[in-house]
Amino acid sequence: MPTVDVYNTAAEKVDSMTLDDAIFGAEVKEHLFHAAVRYQLAKRRAGTHATKGRAQVSGGGKKPFRQKGTGRARQGTTRAPHWRGGGVVHGPQPRSHAHKLPKKVRAAALRCALSRRAGESKLTVFDAFAMADAKTKSFAAVMKRFAFADLLLVLDEKDEKVMRSARNIPGVTVLPVAGLNVYDVLKHQNLAMTKSAVERVNARLGA
Repeated sequence: MPTVDVYNTAAEKVDSMTLDDAIFGAEVKEHLFHAAVRYQLAKRRAGTHATKGRAQVSGGGKKPFRQKGTGRARQGTTRAPHWRGGGVVHGPQPRSHAHKLPKKVRAAALRCALSRRAGESKLTVFDAFAMADAKTKSFAAVMKRFAFADLLLVLDEKDEKVMRSARNIPGVTVLPVAGLNVYDVLKHQNLAMTKSAVERVNARLGA
């Protein structure tokens, strides 16, 4: 089983921790990443795109010209699709883009994502992560100590001070364990978790 050092926010080693091999040492399967990220991004789509058909566009109540005698093809309305300003044929309508992905596949993809970061030595475990005040400067100082260019920080519970301290720093995301997902793990090169968050992830993804 992989073992990692546990640090405080001053970058001092305070303990070590053994990680669950089934969660942080699993075989990485690339196709699961594709399935999970596609599932997540599809759910995020608003699906509010819409066009008007010939029944929705305004105007066109009057026949544009008489039926016969003009030498032109007969026309009943200027709102037909082939007229400028007419309706759209089979255009997009509001809908949900979400599709199903089995729960076991989603869990397996998350295990693979966590295992990838652990295998790359990009996983940092903190004994705790708290901010005395909601100040960007304090959070940026922690990132500088650990030389993080970007960061996904996972806490066991929501912490408003930590989240407010990090929200103005580009490339930083703070999530509770309940919000941990494949897309954000893969999006950030560095993953940091508190010790209690790791334990909750073990409970969530363990056999």
